[in-house]
Amino acid sequence: MIKLGEVNNLLVNRGSAMGFFLIDTSGEEVFLPFKYAPDNLQLKDVVDVFIYNDSEDKIIATTQTPKITINSFATLKVVDAASFGAFMDWGLDKDLLVPFKEQATKMYDHKSYVVYLFLDETSDRLVATTKLNRYLDNTDCDLKANQEVDLLIFEDFDLGYFAIINNKYKGLIYKNEIYSPIKVGDSLKGYVKQIKEGNLIDLSLQKIGFENVDINSQLILDYLKKHNGVIALHDNSDPDDIRRLLGMSKKTFKKAIGILYRQKLVKIEATQTVLV
Repeated sequence: MIKLGEVNNLLVNRGSAMGFFLIDTSGEEVFLPFKYAPDNLQLKDVVDVFIYNDSEDKIIATTQTPKITINSFATLKVVDAASFGAFMDWGLDKDLLVPFKEQATKMYDHKSYVVYLFLDETSDRLVATTKLNRYLDNTDCDLKANQEVDLLIFEDFDLGYFAIINNKYKGLIYKNEIYSPIKVGDSLKGYVKQIKEGNLIDLSLQKIGFENVDINSQLILDYLKKHNGVIALHDNSDPDDIRRLLGMSKKTFKKAIGILYRQKLVKIEATQTVLV
């Protein structure tokens, strides 16, 4: 069965004056216009194509690469906001619609938003939504503490940032544990800090425990090597100075610098740390 909103691997079955007809293993057929076909495509070739609705709502194939596929999240930019919905650039010639009823807040031209792509059963069309929470469910969470995960930041509030975890779950990064700038729409790596009662997930942008210390020890060494072997930080440095120079907390810095000191790689002086 040809799958709408996904990349399908299909066989070129026959040609026409306008393009090619592709089939899957069940014999279902879809049209690929010449303008989206690879050069020298021939009958019986196999090609990867994305399946979507064209401007006339017909199912069509393209070799253009979409920025989002069905049942997934991505950060996209609005190219035109109208009263009935917003059109977003998703990498195809035909823009992606976010109907007005699917907007958590009003959307504006040239702004980027995190959206979810789904098949609207009423219209049988692919559409997007910014009402994301209904597609995030931690009920059957299979994550573990310290596990590395993929994050997509989708909401900023007083205590921290909510992130989509592995395109499936919802977690929280506390602002007082963030040591370098992030914003809604960012995709980055993170770590599961803890899973609390009710499957609430706390996240960290740094590895937990001594693994993190090792990484940050190397970060300090790299900084020293790039700055003539000197960094204007020491045991009693202000946390804001540490965050500004190294992007880490004072606690992490002291653990990391302690490892380097015990290995006799650095000398800690009254106003600075020096590479030995």
